[in-house]
Amino acid sequence: MNLLLIVQEHAGGGGGLFSINPGLMIWTVIIFLALLAVLTKFAWKPILGALEARERRIQDILDAAARDRAEAERLMQEHQRQLAEARQQAQQITAEGRQAAERIRQEMLERARAEQEELLARARQELERERERALEALRRDAVELSLAAAAKLVGKRLDSEDDRRIITEYLDRIGASRQGVEVG
Repeated sequence: MNLLLIVQEHAGGGGGLFSINPGLMIWTVIIFLALLAVLTKFAWKPILGALEARERRIQDILDAAARDRAEAERLMQEHQRQLAEARQQAQQITAEGRQAAERIRQEMLERARAEQEELLARARQELERERERALEALRRDAVELSLAAAAKLVGKRLDSEDDRRIITEYLDRIGASRQGVEVG
């Protein structure tokens, strides 16, 4: 405060706001330099340190953001790769399912055909057996009728095994000659 009073006395109280007073100018420069020296010594380093610390924090945040972005991009690519693999596996499973269904369908058709053929073969065999039985019954009946007709003609009952055998052989020859005609 004393310094301010000295400056005022020295100025003489005359002059306006824009008047140049060399003494006041010198003291203003001296006070500014002193204040600058005090601020440089005590405040400048902490202010610069705070600014540098803030700059480092901002740079760290930017670096972390860049790392996070790179990690997010890597994760996105990994996710897309896994999604593509899942799609490929789904297509493969679908294709395998179709192939398995087609294979099962073919197996079922083959089994059905085999069963049909087996049933037809059994039916043919059964028909052949029935035909043979019917022919055998027809032969027996023919033998009996022949014996009965011969008995009427001769007037005597023909019951011996020899008579039956003769008639059976005759009928077999007739049947064999008929089969030869049918085949030829």
